[in-house]
Amino acid sequence: MKHARRLLLAAATALAAGMVFGAGTALAQPYPNRPIKLVVPYAPGQGTDVLSRTIAERVSAAIGQPIVVENRPGAGANIGADFVAKSAGDGYTLLMGTNATHAMNAAMYPSLSFDPVRDFVPVMLVGTLPMLLSAGPTFGAASLREIAAMAKAKPGSINVALPSTTARVVVELLRQGENIDLFGVAYKGSGAALTDLIGGQVQLMVDTVTASMPQVAAGKIRAIAVSTGQRTELAPGVPTFAESGIPGFDLVAWNALFAPRGTPPEVVSLLNAEVARALAQPEVRARLLRMGFEPGGGSPDRLRAFVESESQRWGQAIRKAGIKAD
Repeated sequence: MKHARRLLLAAATALAAGMVFGAGTALAQPYPNRPIKLVVPYAPGQGTDVLSRTIAERVSAAIGQPIVVENRPGAGANIGADFVAKSAGDGYTLLMGTNATHAMNAAMYPSLSFDPVRDFVPVMLVGTLPMLLSAGPTFGAASLREIAAMAKAKPGSINVALPSTTARVVVELLRQGENIDLFGVAYKGSGAALTDLIGGQVQLMVDTVTASMPQVAAGKIRAIAVSTGQRTELAPGVPTFAESGIPGFDLVAWNALFAPRGTPPEVVSLLNAEVARALAQPEVRARLLRMGFEPGGGSPDRLRAFVESESQRWGQAIRKAGIKAD
């Protein structure tokens, strides 16, 4: 009897040891060993969503695990960002963040349920989206200098269509840089703003190159200046704001990959490397350019410094203009 009990105890001990060993082995499996969730804080079909799916498809093929894009829109992208901020830092939940989630919203909302800096680990800048200042077909100024002269001669006589908060911030920096008075007209989207610009109801518009350049190419509107620090192949031949009289002007919308706080450095390094490989593929680069994105790149530390700089720049402009979330 005693012998039987000893055998049972030995068997139970061996089984427990085996279970512990098995669990340890599972924990030691290399990353990734299961599907990854990529949260997009916008609705399906928007630029950030399409960009995210393009990158997810390529990185998924490279790492051998699915990257599932999950849309969590709402509250100016804060809902999706908050979800990721409160997720485990294990590399299996990621955020495709933007200049809204990590630079603008902290200045526009009374409070946030997450900290854009403390609650995230930067992975990589994925793409930038230049903004374009354009004029209607009958508007009398052909350059930023001419617009500034006209605005100073007749303050408040020039109106600008603003289909996004990013456009509002660009115009605010334009006002500050040229010390001019422009009347902003808010729109809920690019379509209505373009219709009024072409029809002469508004004189100027600031919008993405994606929305504007097809109309420029068709001769329906005229490109005045692009918001990038250097000229972009997305708007061939169009001068920058800096060239046109506002030194140092460089403000673009952007997308970047983030992980929750606590994500291991080796996981961040792997994700950074794989996204860099995806962005280096000619077909991916071509697709992003067609979408209006300039492909990004760089290290996590570079993204961290970029976010800090962008937070200050966007925040100052938003607070000075008194821009609040709708």
